[in-house]
Amino acid sequence: MSNTITGPVKAYFEARNARNFERALSGFAEDAVVRDESRMHRGLDEITAWMTETIAAYDDRSELRAVENKGDHVIATAEVSGHFPGSPIILRYRFKMKDGAIASLEIAP
Repeated sequence: MSNTITGPVKAYFEARNARNFERALSGFAEDAVVRDESRMHRGLDEITAWMTETIAAYDDRSELRAVENKGDHVIATAEVSGHFPGSPIILRYRFKMKDGAIASLEIAP
């Protein structure tokens, strides 16, 4: 594992922490899917709503701990802190890449 991260995944973490939603979403495919907290969000409109709602509710920030590239997947481990019970926690972000864009993202402990 390394802490090297590039492209859309890097933009996602940096921009989300900076609250730059346009940049955070820029690497997602139009038909991307995000799975988080047992909910699925399909397409950019739903992903935008998810991102806006979770930041408003938790004011979370992610600090990358490790990144692993496995074929068309990027698996990032981050310490996430914010306004929620148990903060900070370690979460795994599993990005599936397709044609240089994020096709899906699954977030889980």
